[in-house]
Amino acid sequence: MLKKITTVASVVLLSALTACGSGGGGSTGTSGGDAITMGFAQVGAESGWRTANTKSVQDEAKAAGIDLKFSDAQQKQENQIKAIRSYIQQKVSVIAFSPVVETGWDTVLLEAKRANIPVILTDRSIDSDDTSLYKTFLGSDFVEEGRKAGDWMVANASGPTNVVELQGTTGAAPAIDRKKGFEEKIASKPDIKVVASQSGDFTRSGGKQVMEAFLKSQPKIDVVYAHNDDMGLGAIEAIKAAGKVPGKDIKIITVDAVKDGMQALANGEINFIVECNPLLGKQLMDLAKKVVKGEQVPERVVTEEGTFTQEQAKAALPQRQY
Repeated sequence: MLKKITTVASVVLLSALTACGSGGGGSTGTSGGDAITMGFAQVGAESGWRTANTKSVQDEAKAAGIDLKFSDAQQKQENQIKAIRSYIQQKVSVIAFSPVVETGWDTVLLEAKRANIPVILTDRSIDSDDTSLYKTFLGSDFVEEGRKAGDWMVANASGPTNVVELQGTTGAAPAIDRKKGFEEKIASKPDIKVVASQSGDFTRSGGKQVMEAFLKSQPKIDVVYAHNDDMGLGAIEAIKAAGKVPGKDIKIITVDAVKDGMQALANGEINFIVECNPLLGKQLMDLAKKVVKGEQVPERVVTEEGTFTQEQAKAALPQRQY
C-alpha cells in the first residue's frame, strides 16, 4: 500500500513513530495493564506490494511486542467494516487499517470513537469531513507519485503521444490521486493524450485483461501508465502476446517498485517506476504506542520515496527488500 499533501524535502520520516496497541506499554499478549492489542484490517493480497506491506506489519508487531489481530478484506469494503466492528467488540487497544475505498467510513469509525478506541489510517486515507474519527494517517503522497510519473512522461515524449491508463481499484485513494497527479503534469503538453483509462483493480490479471482490450480498441498506443507494478506486469504479458515489444514498441510507466517490477525495469520491459514503499510496519507500531498512551502525533506522516530508471533498478535490485 493513506490527506493528500505534497511531499516536500523537509518532511521528517518519523521512523520512530509506529502504531499499535492499547494501554501504553510494549509487552506481549492481551493480559496485563501495559499490553497493546492492535486490530489491523488489510485491503487484501492483490499485489506484491500488498504482500510486502502485510509482512512488514506482522513482523514489526511481533518485534514491538504488540498482539496483532489481522484480517484480510479481500478488497471488499464490507469485509473491512465487519472486521473493524469485531475489533470494537473485542475492545482492542487500537485499530489500524488501509481503506479499500475513500468513502463510507464515518459510521463505523464513529462507533470506534465512542468506544474510545483510537484509529490509525495506513497506506490509504479516507474522504471524510470529520478528521476526529482517526488520529493520524501514515503513508505515501499518491498525488505526488502521479506527478512524478507525469514529469517523466513530459520529459520523454516527442511529438503526439497516445497514453492508455491502467487505473487502480475504482474509488481507492491511490487510483484517484495517481490519476490526478499524472493529469496535472501532462496538461502542460497538449500532444500527450490519455486515449483510454480503465480499472485493472491493482491486479496482474486485471492489468492483462484491460491491456488486451486496449490493444484491440486503440489503433495506436505509445505509452502505458499503470497505477501499480502488478498491472504493468500484466500489460507486458498482453503486449508480448500481441507481437509487440514492451519497453520499446510501447513504453511503460508504473508505480510501486516491488522486485518483480524492478526486474522488468532492469530488463528494459518497463521504462520508469515511481516508488511507493510498503514497509510501514515499524512506523505504524511506533505511532500506535504513542496514540495508546494519549501522546500527540502528527495528523499526517508522509513516507519518503524515490523513482527508478533502468540503471538505477539494476543497482538497487541486489539489496531490494521487497
